[in-house]
Amino acid sequence: MSLAFDDYGRPYIILREQGSKKRMKGLEAYKSNILAAKAIANTLSSSLGPKGMDKMLVSPDGDVSVTNDGATIVEKMEIQHPTAKLLVELSQSQDAEIGDGTTGVVVLAGKLLEQALTLLDKGIHPLKISDGFDRACDVAIKHLENISEEIDIQANEHEALIQAACTALGSKVVSKRKRELGKIAVTAVLDVADLGRKDVNLDLIKIQTKTGGSVEDTRLISGILIDKDMSHPQMVKEVNDAKICLLTCPFEPPKPKTKHNINISSAEDYKKLYLQEQQYFVDMVKLVKDSGANIALCQWGFDDEANHLLLQNNLPAVRWVSGTDVELIAMATGARIIPRFQEITPEKLGKAGSVKEVQFGTSNERMLVIENCQCTKAVTILIRGGSQMIVDEAKRSIHDAICVIRNLIKDNRIVYGGGSAELACAIQVLQYADEVSSVEQYAIRSFADALEGIPSCLADNCGLNPITSVAQAKARQLQENNHRIGIDCMELGTTDMKEQRIYETLSSKKQQIQLATQVVKMILKIDDVIAPDDY
Repeated sequence: MSLAFDDYGRPYIILREQGSKKRMKGLEAYKSNILAAKAIANTLSSSLGPKGMDKMLVSPDGDVSVTNDGATIVEKMEIQHPTAKLLVELSQSQDAEIGDGTTGVVVLAGKLLEQALTLLDKGIHPLKISDGFDRACDVAIKHLENISEEIDIQANEHEALIQAACTALGSKVVSKRKRELGKIAVTAVLDVADLGRKDVNLDLIKIQTKTGGSVEDTRLISGILIDKDMSHPQMVKEVNDAKICLLTCPFEPPKPKTKHNINISSAEDYKKLYLQEQQYFVDMVKLVKDSGANIALCQWGFDDEANHLLLQNNLPAVRWVSGTDVELIAMATGARIIPRFQEITPEKLGKAGSVKEVQFGTSNERMLVIENCQCTKAVTILIRGGSQMIVDEAKRSIHDAICVIRNLIKDNRIVYGGGSAELACAIQVLQYADEVSSVEQYAIRSFADALEGIPSCLADNCGLNPITSVAQAKARQLQENNHRIGIDCMELGTTDMKEQRIYETLSSKKQQIQLATQVVKMILKIDDVIAPDDY
């Protein structure tokens, strides 16, 4: 510890912390990083596949989540090790870009790290391993493009899209109802999709959850559903040909921003203040009514005085509408968000066919539905479930299905699931390794072994013998030159994934292999770790 002075002559103390830090170099650093990241991947490996197990996560404040979604699991795990956090970012980037395959990408990264550890023990330099993995990754990606197939997403009432959604939902808590939920997801995406531009604005699909009922009660609403009701119980419950005034200013008198107090010394003064306040409310309601609006949606609250006046003036209103809902309503109805009452004009109003209050269940739960919006077709998926955990997991599952359908509309090429694509790539990578004369061929072979780890993990999670199942599938792929042979996880009697109609988007599979390889290369380049003692 030493004393120093800054430019202004102020003293400060320099603490020497280097002695309290731990430092790892070379092979010890590689192994520490690999083992930490592998521990995360091993945790997730039992969640892979249609019969994968769910994880129960309890937060520090006692919130319980039960989920099968890889990105959610790693996000809610309290991970301290900085290298292990790279796998959290890995699953999040897969989730952000593709939306599905978050478990698979982490498991593949874990298998690659497992192989890298074996190669390091053999004395192969980490950079040689990285280069070998990079070359193998390129071969695998090219082969995926060669074996991919284009599907007609319009044929047979969009059956291909429904089947892709069913594959995404097959491993989730809601798998029993995967067909019904898949159809809901497909209809929602097609309602908001621009098929000409091959573009889908997912912001126009709102997913609203409500506990009560069962997953079968989940339904698609052609419009925007907001978890609010009319601000006064006597207001009309339905407004047809709605002209919506979207306000982000509260229905209340302006508050002075100075620290001055108002002294009221007599009843007359109080009456004057009361009348002035009343006049503020009257003017506000008049400005809304004069613009031609027949319903007001306010982001803020308003007190009973304003509520009563709105009722007297036959102006239905909704308070405490969330910011995201305000933006979505503005997009769908063509409304301009109005920050001040003085700026209300007829041109800034949004238009919708109807705004009505709907009721659910026996608990008098009410919500508002805005239908037949003027500008874009916005839709809402209302998810029901017996408990908050089921509802939350159903929301995550439907989000994955929606992302898969969006990806197929953007790029309609698919590869077959059940580990068949990984096995086909592994065979191709092994053939390429025979042509490489440098030391990198060991890393290329290890990459193929890591790819085989995915079907092996699938078989293990389904109660099959992983070694036998993978060996049989690999032998049949080579004998029949059929890249569609995978693991029969559902035990349907066929290992041809085309017959089982199990497929994934090409973009998802490519992204998984590329991201996993990039993260493993990054981990292999860390050879010096300086960290606090408790690390």
